Amino acid sequence: MVSAAPPRIRRPRTRAALALALGVALAAPAQAAGWREEIGLAADLDSGQPLYREQHLMRSASDGRLLERVVLYRCTDGTPFARKRVDYRGAPKAPAFQFEDARSGFREGVLRGDGGASVFVQRPGGERQQAPLPGGALVADAGFDQWVRAQWPRLTAGERVPMAFLVPSRLTSYDFKVYEVGDEGDARRFRLRLGGLLGWIAPHIDVVYSEADRRLLRFEGLSNLRDDAGDDPLKVRIDFPEPPRAKPADAVERVAAEPLRACRVEA
Repeated sequence: MVSAAPPRIRRPRTRAALALALGVALAAPAQAAGWREEIGLAADLDSGQPLYREQHLMRSASDGRLLERVVLYRCTDGTPFARKRVDYRGAPKAPAFQFEDARSGFREGVLRGDGGASVFVQRPGGERQQAPLPGGALVADAGFDQWVRAQWPRLTAGERVPMAFLVPSRLTSYDFKVYEVGDEGDARRFRLRLGGLLGWIAPHIDVVYSEADRRLLRFEGLSNLRDDAGDDPLKVRIDFPEPPRAKPADAVERVAAEPLRACRVEA
């Protein structure tokens, strides 16, 4: 959460604070029991150059509740270089998750267990840092998608809805405002901007959702994925051109077990 005395602003640190796990977290809500797959295509936001592909594998219960997600990130040649596992069962809007990137060794996540909940980050070449998970009505990682659907009436009514979003790389949360910035035919565009002074300095993030089924169609802004060295977040546009489709469990197991290898995302 942004404190009364905001942190000193430096470009890399501001970018890290804004590296929301939205591009990898947001995908269509599961609408049937079992596993479903959805593909996200990421390109450089400025040049349009293809960077990587996200393979989202989601499992839902018979009542439609999302239970877990596995995301595999692939270079343009198909090499799997990063993976994230998400468990929604403890807290749908702030789920437990673990992310690892074989290019640099960067890791981050939220852990939940009998001893409580914590957030951790491990930067390339550094030691693992860990802290208790901030309290309150927190939103984390893939839980943002759940939050958007819960707040849909307020967002589409023109409200600027406050949200405390966890930034694992800083081991804390920040106050954001989320609001609609226009419709695009059968879709709605929402903007995330940091509250307070940081909102005037830091770049915003836009997400576009389908009006009909509230499915994410596009993400534009700073990704949770970093450059090949593991330093600065990538500025991307991620399109989800096709709705989720059913996936057999054995195929999911194979994908989830694929060994990660370093490859180049940047040109």
